[in-house]
Amino acid sequence: MKVLVAEDDAVSRRILEVFLDKLGYEVVVSTNGAEALDLLQKPDAPRIAILDWMMPGTDGLEVCRQLRQRGAESYVYILLVTAKTQQQDIIEGLEGGADDYLTKPYNIHELKARLRAGLRVVELQAQLMAARDGFEFQATHDALTGLLNRQGILERLDTEMARAGRERKPVGIVMADLDHFKKINDAHGHLAGDAVLREAASRMRSAVRAYDHIGRYGGEEFLVVLPGCGEQGALQQAERLRVCVSESPIATPEAPFQATLSLGVACMEPGQNQTGLLQAADEALYRAKRNGRDRIEAATFSTSTSSKSTGS
Repeated sequence: MKVLVAEDDAVSRRILEVFLDKLGYEVVVSTNGAEALDLLQKPDAPRIAILDWMMPGTDGLEVCRQLRQRGAESYVYILLVTAKTQQQDIIEGLEGGADDYLTKPYNIHELKARLRAGLRVVELQAQLMAARDGFEFQATHDALTGLLNRQGILERLDTEMARAGRERKPVGIVMADLDHFKKINDAHGHLAGDAVLREAASRMRSAVRAYDHIGRYGGEEFLVVLPGCGEQGALQQAERLRVCVSESPIATPEAPFQATLSLGVACMEPGQNQTGLLQAADEALYRAKRNGRDRIEAATFSTSTSSKSTGS
């Protein structure tokens, strides 16, 4: 656990540094309040801070106030150290954002105990944040495949369409459906079907770009959102998805299964809403199904491109 020591007196700073090092803490030192505030706002900031109240420039109390006003998500436990002993001083320090207060000269064993209390607070907050993130993940992701669920992928699509409208950039989507999936469940059972879904999802996730979004739209159907992709780019990405799923059989508890995808591609037209874009991709997908499966169709009114397909 990182601990920040902000102390302008070199001797006091060194004593604290050696003591904390012996206790197993990773010590970060600062000689003034401005530097301490900067260190406490970095991504890998210490989660516990020991601040001397009286420092040149920005003092420890002001560091407390500014840090609390900025409301960082990762909580920093602050122990304010000072020679001030009046009750009003203690109240001012605590109201300024300090979690605890230690008067100089302090007992090293008392400091150790107060640090343990701070560590418990920080660890509890980390556990609560992890639990919150877990609940958020469950609310937006599909339990079987680990992909975004229907709500999650539609929210990402809404965000990307809004961004594309503002920046006047293209956005494409791919609607993908596993061919003959019902036959797997009927012939081999749902465990085999689940295995195919998980592996197909894993293969597709590995084939998309880092900034693309992929989700389980429903049943054996998947939706991929492609920021910055016009029709040609979306068709190329769809082909990568088609190939990655069909290039080798998928192992199941019953037997290996050769999976294939039918895919429909659509790109947002000016003024088009989410429903219209999804409908266009869905119609292209069902055209791919009608035309033989294991293929791609693009949603377009142009005769020269309406027959675009790959696969067999």
